[in-house]
Amino acid sequence: MTVLMMLLAAGIGVGLWSLAVWAFPPRPSLEEVLARLDPVPSTPVAAAMVSAEQDGWAARAGRPFVGLLRVSGLPTEALSRDLAVLGRSTEAHLAEKATAGLAGLLFPSVVGVAFAAGGRPFPWAVPAVMAILLGVVGFLLPDITVRAEAERSRVAFRHALSAYLSLIQVLLAGGAGVESALTDAAGIGHGWPFLALRRALRTARETRVSPWEALGGLGGELQISELTELADAVALAGTEGARVRQSLDAKAATLRVRQAQNAEADAEAATERMSIPGVLIAVGFILFVFYPALTQITRSL
Repeated sequence: MTVLMMLLAAGIGVGLWSLAVWAFPPRPSLEEVLARLDPVPSTPVAAAMVSAEQDGWAARAGRPFVGLLRVSGLPTEALSRDLAVLGRSTEAHLAEKATAGLAGLLFPSVVGVAFAAGGRPFPWAVPAVMAILLGVVGFLLPDITVRAEAERSRVAFRHALSAYLSLIQVLLAGGAGVESALTDAAGIGHGWPFLALRRALRTARETRVSPWEALGGLGGELQISELTELADAVALAGTEGARVRQSLDAKAATLRVRQAQNAEADAEAATERMSIPGVLIAVGFILFVFYPALTQITRSL
């Protein structure tokens, strides 16, 4: 009966909270108002991603809580950049966070009611503690997933950037200028990294900004230092006539060495993780063998 009362109280509280958020929505910030007035993506990163994103049931269910989470300061600046890398909207992400948190909060109560109906009730502290733990885990899990996916996307961009540098070197060796080499090399490749580069360069051309400034801004938004360094090297060549081919050759070699080192480190980490199941099996076998002897010794004492 206690678990049932807890479930009813939680449901009533969530319903009243949803009704209050719907009836008295929080005041939107100036940034949100300007974004509604100008629906065109303001950054080349958001425009470069595939924006055909369909909101799932989790995003639709948690949409009433988006305003409340925004008032609390979510998402953070780092998480907003990760969402921009993945081309996901902050509203859909916050809605999924709310849905996952509420699901984790209510799931232990539902399980407790089911066991109570079957004649095996839990102590009230068990579902309460599990509800808090699962609620926190469910609320933080979307952030962890987004950070991992954004890091994989950045790794893929660095691999594409290595090929982009090679293409620029070939075009420069053929007598092309710096700006034309940047534009033509971006038009050769495929995938979202080259799409982001093309959008950034096209935006720079339409807004009469130098292409290296656009590449530097793209590197800052994506948090990719290699792209920022490339923009600095090309800017030096475009403004002071530096030897851009030698500089790009050195940066491409450095990038390939860094990628090889990262791949080797990832392989070593995967090898170490593969040994964990074997260790657990060995520990379980030892416990299985020595447990009867330990029980006999403790009983004799």
